[in-house]
Amino acid sequence: MFLDEATIDVQAGDGGNGIVAFHREKFVPRGGPTGGHGGRGGDVVLVSDEGLNTLHKFRFTQRYEAGRGGHGGGSNRHGRDGEDLEITVPVGTLVTDAVTGDLLADLVAHGQRVVVARGGRGGRGNSAFKSPTHQAPRIAEKGEPGARLRIRLELKLIADVGVIGMPNAGKSTLLSVVSAARPKIADYPFTTLVPNLGVVEVGYDTLVLADVPGLIAGSSTGHGLGDRFLRHVERTRLLLHLVDGSAPDPLTNFDIINRELRAFDLALADRPQIVVVTKVDLPDVRARWPALRAALAERGHPDAWAISALTRENVDALMRHTLAAVRALPVPVAAPETVPVLRPAALDDDAFAIADLGGGTYRVTGRRAERAAAMTDWASEDAVLRFQRILDAMGIRAALRARGVRPGDTVHIGPAELEWVD
Repeated sequence: MFLDEATIDVQAGDGGNGIVAFHREKFVPRGGPTGGHGGRGGDVVLVSDEGLNTLHKFRFTQRYEAGRGGHGGGSNRHGRDGEDLEITVPVGTLVTDAVTGDLLADLVAHGQRVVVARGGRGGRGNSAFKSPTHQAPRIAEKGEPGARLRIRLELKLIADVGVIGMPNAGKSTLLSVVSAARPKIADYPFTTLVPNLGVVEVGYDTLVLADVPGLIAGSSTGHGLGDRFLRHVERTRLLLHLVDGSAPDPLTNFDIINRELRAFDLALADRPQIVVVTKVDLPDVRARWPALRAALAERGHPDAWAISALTRENVDALMRHTLAAVRALPVPVAAPETVPVLRPAALDDDAFAIADLGGGTYRVTGRRAERAAAMTDWASEDAVLRFQRILDAMGIRAALRARGVRPGDTVHIGPAELEWVD
């Protein structure tokens, strides 16, 4: 089943917890801290695979979670790192944040990788907090929670040639004749409800054709689901525009399709086109072909073709001409082999904001503050005091006082709900 849109939830692995431990050995009564660090959580990585052409597998599984990091141990034993989770998607997949709508990645080449959710940092054990003035620390961090994200996947087929035209113009019939693809074919409009790909062998070379479901007036705004289908020809290098020669007004149909291309994307309207009048095996179509050819020449297409997929008249010659036209076009610029980890470029870890929620309740937001709250072991008095020192160093406690916080008020920072005490 073809599916070109999907929304999934991804969860990177949480970091493992660090621990409090001390060296214990006979005749060594006061060994130093040896608490190991937790391992980092696994990342969620999208990998493009040219062997896939549908997002169908995401119909049944919408949640994906990477492995969490292992906890630290005594004797400075660090926890293992969580396993990364690789999710394969078809080449041509757009990845966007389902909440904000921001574009995260555009996977246009086989093997491209992008980290969409970064695993949490492992918590440090007490061995990391040893200093000349604090030789027996009883502080260890919890693991940082892994990133959570809802992402939207949108597939845009990548093909050499996009076959477009009104419903019942003969697009699926042509694809079935020139390739091994077997799209549904019937004598009524909108037989094709999903795009089809076909590989055409022309001599010792090949072409990839995308048969796009029939477009109608208003397709660019969603009529007939046209806006969903038009995106599948955005990545094609050439358009094969089929015009039903047996239609009551073929030229009007031709103009409607071009108008919809222009309304959807100006760049798509400027894409090179080969115009093909179909069903020339019918006597009335053959009779009107000279007039159609002259009218198409006036519209800027003097090299229009007339074919019959039923009798294969001019079909092979058209494919040779199409291959030559594609090879004459500029070679697309290759995509970079690696994609950087998604992370806002100007993110300030120390930045924070305070919201007065009313009723003596405040919420502090900020990357560093929320991370510190999530990694603090609230059962440890030393860890709580360290967290307060972090708030002092960042200026958060002073900012809360300036906002009018009073003893007994509630302050939310990340997952922590704290009571204010001077």
